[in-house]
Amino acid sequence: MNYIKTGIACAFVAGIYAPQSMAMPKLNGKEKKVNRMETQTEKNKTVVRRFNKEVIEEGNVDSFKELMDEKFINHSAPEGADNGPQGMIKTFNTILRPAMPDMKVTIYEQVAEGDLVTTRKNITGTQTGTLMGIAPTGRKLSIDVIDIVRVKNGKYFEHWGINTLPSVMAQLKNSR
Repeated sequence: MNYIKTGIACAFVAGIYAPQSMAMPKLNGKEKKVNRMETQTEKNKTVVRRFNKEVIEEGNVDSFKELMDEKFINHSAPEGADNGPQGMIKTFNTILRPAMPDMKVTIYEQVAEGDLVTTRKNITGTQTGTLMGIAPTGRKLSIDVIDIVRVKNGKYFEHWGINTLPSVMAQLKNSR
């Protein structure tokens, strides 16, 4: 009989057996904070998904204005290029879209922590227009991308990224 009482007492201490009425406030408080954080990271991921669909894929300038902070910085902009909001929209709407009007974005994975969202994706399209000086080839192009975006107040605030556009360009130049 003492073993049973001792076992139950140990279970209470270890947190194994705790009736609903004995819930620990600190644990519940932490759970609430975690749930709020998960909610915010999901909201941030949604902002990035919207940007990829509405801005990159569809060229929607109104969505761009809604999703882009005026103090945005693109840390991956080429040297000498505009690393602010206008440089970003120029890349999509005056360089890539005219060359690949059927551009599609496929998101493979997203990982979020705090205010950062990392996205592994692919941009595809048929090169029916001139791309950075290369005449239309009619070839299907595929650009792999990994982006890290800092989302602040529901908007793109900072960006870091790597992509395979340089190797795609090299292939196009070598196939002439």
